[in-house]
Amino acid sequence: MLFEIAKKFMFSQDPEWAHDFALNNFRRFANTPISWVWQQNVENKPVQVLGLTFPNPVGLAAGLDKNGRCIDAFSQMGFGFVEIGTITPLAQPGNEKPRIFRIPERNAIINRMGFNNDGVDALIENVKNSNYNGILGINIGKNKDTPNERGHEDYVICMHKVYEYADYITVNISSPNTPGLRDMQFGDSLITLLSAVKQAQLELEKQHKKYVPVLVKIAPDMDDIGIEQVIECIVKNSIDGVIATNTTLSRDAVKGLKHGDEMGGLSGDPVRDMSTEVIKKIRSINATLPIIGVGGISSAKAAKEKLDAGACLVQVYSNFIYQGPKLIKDIVNGL
Repeated sequence: MLFEIAKKFMFSQDPEWAHDFALNNFRRFANTPISWVWQQNVENKPVQVLGLTFPNPVGLAAGLDKNGRCIDAFSQMGFGFVEIGTITPLAQPGNEKPRIFRIPERNAIINRMGFNNDGVDALIENVKNSNYNGILGINIGKNKDTPNERGHEDYVICMHKVYEYADYITVNISSPNTPGLRDMQFGDSLITLLSAVKQAQLELEKQHKKYVPVLVKIAPDMDDIGIEQVIECIVKNSIDGVIATNTTLSRDAVKGLKHGDEMGGLSGDPVRDMSTEVIKKIRSINATLPIIGVGGISSAKAAKEKLDAGACLVQVYSNFIYQGPKLIKDIVNGL
């Protein structure tokens, strides 16, 4: 009831204003009595993957808390793990506003944020100041002004900064909102990136005396040959897993709807089947590679589709915006 009242107000406001308003209040009240509004006990259903034990298989996808400002609040909602970022070496403002658009008829969102964030050092300070002791993923990217041929350097910079604070690191090369970024999913760019990331991971393992798994987040828009080539490169470079998938550039599911033709990445229910098909394809190529499934997870049934397709864990974002914290509990209870 409280969420529905809050949602009615929030959905009457500009989407980015509402996003910032929610995060500001999550941060402000996370460790106060007011946090009872979103706190909930979620059943313990542990999953062991990536050398880690996740208390339940439902995580928060990257993008919602780019700077890691609200880790404690999301922990109180019962997420089995929280992924923050995407973060870049230097702070950047992202693309011009408006850049978030709701499509409620499809439980969907289009965003073209453009990796807006306060920079990796600010994220680390937020992680240090949190009380969270659960599993934390940190999602890393490159600055907009860094050319692709030097993009791997940005990822390595971020890895060196976040390594000791992360339980796993996600290499984001699939956002459609940084010009040319998706080109890094293919050919020599991908080979250069993943070899540099792997080398950094092994060096950092020796330095910190702990092994932090690295995953690659891929797009839902690749054809079968593209998926095969990406997975081949991931396996060849001993990358630990894959997150499938990011947002889509397709507009078939929202054609004719208000905001349906806005530029950016489309998330929510329209991505549900696309991401599941990518998971199936990955699993048909490789029987053991850990996969985190993302895209259109609106229920336990939708989560189970991803798990049955071959995912080990799932993450939510857009449907969490539409349904609130109860979605976490509903999924975990239904699995």
